[in-house]
Amino acid sequence: MKYVLKLFVIFILLVIDSGYSQDKSLQMPLSFIAENLEYKGISVQDDNYTIWGCAPIMDDDGKVHLFVARWPEKNVNPAWRKSSEIAHYISDSPEGPFVFSDVSIKGTGKDTWDKYAPHNPEIKKVGKYYVLLYIANTNYHQPPHPSNQRIGMAIAKSPYGPWKKVGKDGLVLQANNPQKWNYKSNIGVANPAFLEVKGEYYLYFKTKTTDGVLKYGLATATKLKGPYTIKDKPVTSNKGILEDGTVFAYQDHIFLLTTDNHGQNTGIVGGGTLWKSKDGINFDLEEATVGYDLLPTYYTGYDPKKAVKIYGVAPKLERPKILMTNNKPSYLYGPSGWNIFGGDRTVGHVFKINLNE
Repeated sequence: MKYVLKLFVIFILLVIDSGYSQDKSLQMPLSFIAENLEYKGISVQDDNYTIWGCAPIMDDDGKVHLFVARWPEKNVNPAWRKSSEIAHYISDSPEGPFVFSDVSIKGTGKDTWDKYAPHNPEIKKVGKYYVLLYIANTNYHQPPHPSNQRIGMAIAKSPYGPWKKVGKDGLVLQANNPQKWNYKSNIGVANPAFLEVKGEYYLYFKTKTTDGVLKYGLATATKLKGPYTIKDKPVTSNKGILEDGTVFAYQDHIFLLTTDNHGQNTGIVGGGTLWKSKDGINFDLEEATVGYDLLPTYYTGYDPKKAVKIYGVAPKLERPKILMTNNKPSYLYGPSGWNIFGGDRTVGHVFKINLNE
């Protein structure tokens, strides 16, 4: 009996490690993104850097810019919280190839809130300004990390910079208000997603409640540079762990796309949850759909013997970001902790969103 039990435990661990432990019968419906998502290839690859979040935007001349979290070490953790910087890559096409242009944001290395590892880039254009949001920390060791994660903002008139941090030092959001539901969150505030909504500025962020439950929150401001005030309650009704986050407006709704690390929301371990809201303040799980599946669903040449596991339990997409063109979601970008081509560093991927309209 003990031998049978041991074999069963080994089988479960192997299934979980493969990333295919989800029960397809429990999946929620596919979204308009996932229905016809088409893998187009690598967006960013750099032999000298590990590539992570890839936030896209198109300029007035039709060039596409990616703001990418990267670092020189080959490992993901702990390197991301120590060495990350936000680099700028450009292409004439949304499908790439993207080439390095410059570094937009680096850690100060000084006694500031953003001493280390600018990360989680989010890019939007508001009026004539490009708005770049990111997280950083004061000390990458655990503890105090990750409770010291905060969100900053920098603006520029061009995606090439120069980038000017707003206010005194760029800091726009932290978990230090004792009147709020995420006071002293042990992950601070992270994963910013940004949207202008009817003249207001909506800053979504990952955080934890005072009871330690992981949720997405919302802070709003009437001025771009703030101050940003956290709403009185979380915006997502998620089950279990959710990560990342990108937000966009489409067809009179606001959509929030997050990763579902344990599959408790979508039924897909490592899949994407596409949340739908009329007001951008309440995202109900009953209204959510599958944002995307795992990489092998879209990359027909996937070979599990060739794939190299660098980080994570499945060949899943991380840090999803959407490129909007003509007010429609057109491309999905994101890295993976697994190199499906056999390399020893992570790369960024790009998918075309084929809408049924």
